[in-house]
Amino acid sequence: MDYVSELRALVGTRPLILPGTSVLVLDGAARVLLVERTDIPGWGLPGGLMEPGESFESAGRREVHEELGLELHELTLFGVFSGPEFYFRYDHGDEVFNVTAAFTAVTHNEPRVNTAELRSAVFFPVDRLPDDIITPEIPILHSYRDTVTARKAS
Repeated sequence: MDYVSELRALVGTRPLILPGTSVLVLDGAARVLLVERTDIPGWGLPGGLMEPGESFESAGRREVHEELGLELHELTLFGVFSGPEFYFRYDHGDEVFNVTAAFTAVTHNEPRVNTAELRSAVFFPVDRLPDDIITPEIPILHSYRDTVTARKAS
């Protein structure tokens, strides 16, 4: 049984504050990699929850490797995101407030979907993202888009 399952056995579906990572994996054309999930409808960033004793960075590296077979070397902290807009209720009733450390990383390799949790992985231009982004990922992606837009304007 994993850490979150152990917590859920104690508290049921009530809201938990859960730390995790999202990684803005960028290709050589500065497009951002999004993954289409099977357990939650929509597109999101690769990443996931931390395990006990794990750092945000190691969680990001682990999740990207498990999900996409990519080895990430340099991770740069983009920001830490939390608050009411990071609340999520799963279809099965579990509620969470995500605390997400978002990182950027560059890859020159093609991702390959390595898990049943994902349908596909696609690089998108940051100004042409799909409409069906998973709710807690929207503020992270919008913040990144705004940062890129501001850099281009300078």
